[in-house]
Amino acid sequence: MHQGQLILIPVTLGTSNPLEVLPISIRKKIEQLNHFIVENEKASRAFIKSLAPSKKQDKLKFFQLNKYTNESELPEFLKPCLDGISIGLMSDAGCPGIADPGAAIVKIAHQLDITVVPMVGPTSIILTLMASGLNGQSFAFNGYLPIDTGLRKRKIKDLEKRAKSEGQSQLFMETPYRNKKLFQDCLKYLHSLTYLTLGLNITFPNEYVKTKSIAEWKKIESTMNLDKQPCIFAIGSEQPYR
Repeated sequence: MHQGQLILIPVTLGTSNPLEVLPISIRKKIEQLNHFIVENEKASRAFIKSLAPSKKQDKLKFFQLNKYTNESELPEFLKPCLDGISIGLMSDAGCPGIADPGAAIVKIAHQLDITVVPMVGPTSIILTLMASGLNGQSFAFNGYLPIDTGLRKRKIKDLEKRAKSEGQSQLFMETPYRNKKLFQDCLKYLHSLTYLTLGLNITFPNEYVKTKSIAEWKKIESTMNLDKQPCIFAIGSEQPYR
């Protein structure tokens, strides 16, 4: 018996029409699958219904993978693959495995010699970098920065140092309701000539991506509303790169 595959299925980053940001191949794959590993079953059912409205929901089997999932349960999620049934892995937003707990199940799939198939879809990290004008040949995604004020200051300074010494773009993110504070900290701790990119609401109708020096951002700080909006931050050197 041939093993099933683990299919990494991207979803939208917001509430936009899925077929405006996802290739038709995603819908075709959704129509073929009945087993899914997801963060949130309700949200995943709604996404599946939006792409394949005629698909029978009572035929679907879901395994939930989130912060409450016990790591010992994960191999069981992949048992259908060992029985010849392919499974779809979906994130709550964007691409599975990228800033997402799905990476854990992908690692186990490799250990079990299950074929992993990534499909094309939106990731706010890469889309922000594409639109930033910062170095796209050398970059790092640093996830969430520390909440502690002292640790956060040191981390921001460290990222700036790496951007300057290595020419490497430094990307990071924050929980939407803390975006304003992180933005203020960047303006406070970064050098006036350092570049900062904000990638807000990527793929949404109100998408906003801008790269400015810290000095330029300070001039318009009062006009910026970052609260409760998904945002990717990126630090780049004021020095040119090639």
